[in-house]
Amino acid sequence: MKELIERFANSEKVNSFAKELLLPNRNLALCGLKASSLGLFATGCINKTKDRVHLFLFADKQRAVYFYNDLELFFDTTDTPQEDKDIVFYPASYTHQDDVSSIQNANVVLRNMALQKLISHKARVIVSYPQAVSEKVVASRTLHSKMISVRTGDTLDIDEFIDKLDDYGFERVSQVYDAGQFSLRGGIIDVYSFASQQPFRIEVFGDQVDSIRTFDIASQLSIEIKDQITILADNSSTQTLTEKVALTDYLPQDTIIWVEERKRCTAEFASAEQLNKEHEAIFASSEQMEALLTQNTNVDILHSETAYPERYSYILSLECEGQMQFNSSFDLLIKELEKWFEQSYTCFIGVNDRKQQDRIEKIIDEFKPKDHILNLHFIRAGFQGGFIDHSTKTLLFTDHQIFNRFHASRLDDNSSQRERLTMEDLMTLKPGDYVTHIDYGVGKFGGLEKINNNGRVQETIRLVYKDNDILYVSIHALHKVSRYCGKEGIEPKLNRLGSTAWQKLKNKTKSKVKDIAKELIALYAKRKMSKGFAFSPDSYLQNELEASFLYEDTPDQYKATRDVKHDMESSCPMDRLVCGDVGFGKTEVAIRAAFKAACDGKQVAVLVPTTILAFQHYKSFSERLEHFACKVDYLNRFRTRKEIKEILKDLESGKIDVLIGTHRILSKDVHFKDLGLLIIDEEHKFGVSVKEKLKTLKVNIDTLTLTATPIPRTLQFSLMGARDLSVINTPPANRQPVNTEIIPFNREKIRDVIMFELSRSGQVYFVHNRVQNIEEVAELIRQLVPMARVVAAHGQMKGEELEEIMMDFIEGEFDVLVSTTIVENGLDIPNANTIIINQAQNYGLSDLHQLRGRVGRSNKKAFCYLIAPDECVLSDEAAKRLRAIEEFSAIGSGFAIAMRDLDIRGAGNILGAEQSGFITEIGFDAYQKILNEAMHELKTTEFKELFSDQVTKDGSYVENCTIETDLEIFIPDTYISDIVERLKVYKRLDNMEEDIEVEKLKSELADRFGRVPKQTSELFEVVKLRRLAKKLAIEKLSLKRGKLTACFISDQQSEFYSSELFGRLLHYVQCYPRLCALQQSDDKLSLTIDQVGNVYSAVKIFQTIIQQG
Repeated sequence: MKELIERFANSEKVNSFAKELLLPNRNLALCGLKASSLGLFATGCINKTKDRVHLFLFADKQRAVYFYNDLELFFDTTDTPQEDKDIVFYPASYTHQDDVSSIQNANVVLRNMALQKLISHKARVIVSYPQAVSEKVVASRTLHSKMISVRTGDTLDIDEFIDKLDDYGFERVSQVYDAGQFSLRGGIIDVYSFASQQPFRIEVFGDQVDSIRTFDIASQLSIEIKDQITILADNSSTQTLTEKVALTDYLPQDTIIWVEERKRCTAEFASAEQLNKEHEAIFASSEQMEALLTQNTNVDILHSETAYPERYSYILSLECEGQMQFNSSFDLLIKELEKWFEQSYTCFIGVNDRKQQDRIEKIIDEFKPKDHILNLHFIRAGFQGGFIDHSTKTLLFTDHQIFNRFHASRLDDNSSQRERLTMEDLMTLKPGDYVTHIDYGVGKFGGLEKINNNGRVQETIRLVYKDNDILYVSIHALHKVSRYCGKEGIEPKLNRLGSTAWQKLKNKTKSKVKDIAKELIALYAKRKMSKGFAFSPDSYLQNELEASFLYEDTPDQYKATRDVKHDMESSCPMDRLVCGDVGFGKTEVAIRAAFKAACDGKQVAVLVPTTILAFQHYKSFSERLEHFACKVDYLNRFRTRKEIKEILKDLESGKIDVLIGTHRILSKDVHFKDLGLLIIDEEHKFGVSVKEKLKTLKVNIDTLTLTATPIPRTLQFSLMGARDLSVINTPPANRQPVNTEIIPFNREKIRDVIMFELSRSGQVYFVHNRVQNIEEVAELIRQLVPMARVVAAHGQMKGEELEEIMMDFIEGEFDVLVSTTIVENGLDIPNANTIIINQAQNYGLSDLHQLRGRVGRSNKKAFCYLIAPDECVLSDEAAKRLRAIEEFSAIGSGFAIAMRDLDIRGAGNILGAEQSGFITEIGFDAYQKILNEAMHELKTTEFKELFSDQVTKDGSYVENCTIETDLEIFIPDTYISDIVERLKVYKRLDNMEEDIEVEKLKSELADRFGRVPKQTSELFEVVKLRRLAKKLAIEKLSLKRGKLTACFISDQQSEFYSSELFGRLLHYVQCYPRLCALQQSDDKLSLTIDQVGNVYSAVKIFQTIIQQG
């Protein structure tokens, strides 16, 4: 990187232009710079004019962010905290300029940080766009008046400080995660300033500030110690409108202004002028903005030679050209590199990571003649675009352009962390929510409650069952309670305490689950014993195909590809299931597997449930494999008899490598010359007869099954040893986020949205989920947009009619598809990049997420409009859901938290439709516990030999140990006052196994809440006690009235009773006969030990038993 920067910095053209920049009131023009060469040229100029501030203006936000990212790379500030950067991004406060209520706090923070740096002369470069600079800012004197400074060692009265925060409009919350919030816990104050990327934690001891730290909003843990901080209040509110000024008031007189696309910027300022008439106090006038563009020295960044050279005092033209499109043609890439290398150009290649560099190096080695030397310099950085600069003899190519990939811009605004927290908030257990207790069934959560137990106070969870029966659950048995997760919108039935209905349902579920698991394990074992074809390792062609993938491989996708290829290279026949959400890259994994098979001369069959999917997969496979001499064809009912005859003939002679089709490809007249791989899409959608045919096919042919319904990773672990699963949970990093907006039902807005999409030759989905009046909605759209070709489709149509409409839409015969939620399933149309969802408040989070996933499948900017009534008439939950979907427009991993509805569908697809019914009745988490129990029982009984290495690994003889105690061990309200937060800690603690996890939680609590109280410290020891008890095969442990009672495993045939450990236990009882008593009743063995007054003593006794000998 250093060499690349110096080539520009030391060039004659940068030196001469930098001198011009230092002269007053100059109108300069810069022509011919392409892509990232602008950032390099600007970096050289900035470094040679160190005492000046530079403002760079671009016509739109995206272009500005790309340039800002380049500057971050050249100044090496990508990983520097925002507070310490002297290059700042200055965004608009509003998500939509015409909606002054759409303020985004993250943007307000970035704006305030920029203003603070301008006041303190710490900003060298500001990158912005017209919408942002036309928005007025608070006057500097007001900014100063809204600041609070705190220094370590200061005297601080907490009450006065909190009053001040209240006066300044800060909101008091239990957990701080957004700007303008604060919380108080004892002597710890968390506060999120409007001019800091991270919130602050102020710890006060007595009346003195003991320490100040920044902390992470997702984990809530401290990051960095600070000596002094400045807290800034919100200044974007309407109360301060009268004191607002234009940004020019903050800029030094000799600021150098760089403007790209001046015409577009001026037009944007003119539209702000229109808004100025409505909101005079918010937006600056176009005269003020024009003054900004013409004052002092300014630079026009031109893409071509100007027709009006007389406007400028100095014009610098550079000989620069953009990186050419190679369209994955590596011969062309090598020729281009060799051409410039021979002319003494220095060649740089920007790559995102080491993996991508290795791929490019392998491909270049394969393609270039062996005697040719190519001296390439790889730079690990994501530049916005490549170029060839002739004046400095520099060539920079980027990996994303070589492989024709989309390159995403980055703006560090904590959005991923806020997304996670918002989703967690939506899923937090609140009083009134349904829960499942594994022993008593479905009840309602009634909150935390303190009860008296043998004269001692204990905290419990209160559960309400049918007929208002109450069950108090100890905090040591929280692992038995889980939030009920069923299908969205379906309320479960409450169970009655004391009834046998729950136990019967549990037993029935367990027996059914056991049958399925037994069948899966038996098939798995049989397949591992049989012999199949072992494919050869990857060739250079395989590397080339994988490197040309349009997006960056996600870690999950990379692992799934690796697992599939590993299975194919093994001599055992593969049977792997790849699960992942829409657009997460499953098809790409299948294409890579198909190509690997074709490279070894084997044929591939791709089986899909619908005619439309057959056509879509044909298009996907053909596009990806068109440069690789791999023939792809498809069979469906739209093919003519003549075509089908020709296809079958070519297939039998081996001319077709990949055949895609519906169950038609399993017909008797379809003969493969040498079938090596079967790819099945959405197997659960096929009928019984097709599944039976597949069973016979699968015996010795590698099989890869895909499902678009995601399943949770936990289910993957539960089925370990019964099914080979690859779960793709991470979304593609470089996918364009879908621009999501909540709008009222406004005919003009709907017309404008559709017209815009049609103007760029795109197509639109309009989702209306009522069949009764869907035709009326379609007719309304025809009236609003007469030139649009509109068609309506819904699930009550005949299958063939629906398929024809969908095919016509795919082929571009229609512009707007008005349909019910049937589009949620599997339609993949890269040309449809706008979706409008009517009555969006009636959809669950997972439905909205799935529907939005239909667009944004290509490199085009995609839009999702949610039509909903005003927030004031919506329920709190519906409003929260819509806000979450609107704010987090990228497909973020945080959504996984809220996707439980999809998890249930996924589990049903893998384990059979009947299982979905059980899951809905008992809740997903309870079902998972039963599945784990069933798998454990099978692995320790029927399939013991097969899993001997797995079962003995953890050294526990029992799955669980229930602990009961009358000791006062809990988290006091005075320590953690928030019930939700306290419950979270109890849940985490109750699910822990290892000491290292406990220690981590201890230090976390000390950081967030202060010193851990005595009764909470003893609570932590319960984790160690449970682990030791499980090792000693104790199913139930009681610690009451100073006496310890342990009930051992009820299975008399357990290996524990013949183990060395049991011998040690008997030896301990013999050594302490006065304290210990061993009893046998009803085939159950129990041990009583007197004089055990606390958890520490119990832990010591168990450790002594285990370690003796």
